Amino acid sequence: MIASLWKKKISEEKVANIFINTVFELVDKSFPDVSEVINSDPEFVRRPNIQPDQSDIFLLTIIAGNLKLLSKDFIEGKDDRIKEHIYAKLAKVFDIDESEVRQTIKGYHDYMAKINYPSKNVHYAMSKTIFFKYGLNEYQKEYFKNLNTPNPIFLKHLDELVEQFIINWEDFQEKYKITD
Repeated sequence: MIASLWKKKISEEKVANIFINTVFELVDKSFPDVSEVINSDPEFVRRPNIQPDQSDIFLLTIIAGNLKLLSKDFIEGKDDRIKEHIYAKLAKVFDIDESEVRQTIKGYHDYMAKINYPSKNVHYAMSKTIFFKYGLNEYQKEYFKNLNTPNPIFLKHLDELVEQFIINWEDFQEKYKITD
């Protein structure tokens, strides 16, 4: 309780700015390495050849997953207000209508839920989304390819990679007091 007196105050809008800037910067700087890690994974029989400039699917997956996880770490209402700011800022960044941003993110959320059913683990859903949206099934060994499921060893590699892109809101809230 007393520690919260010394926390730096930050507005919900500023939190949205931090979210956008962090995710975009992280993906922009890291995706060439991410694509190389995926391309060179020994579990593939052929190299997928994801190009360093093909980060759109990855970026949208990271955004959608982190937005889904936001609700877990913030009190009800605060998470919704932060999301509102994030959607507005994404609309400006992508130069599209806010409703289109919401629809795209909802599409990713729905897709994650579908491919990861019955599990509700967002982290694993993000990895599976990357796997399927990049069409990586066709580069697997016949057994997993025929099952149309990620090789568990590759999926573990991808889970470890995706983990680096999940924002730790718990640590963030230990440093900052978020105000309306």
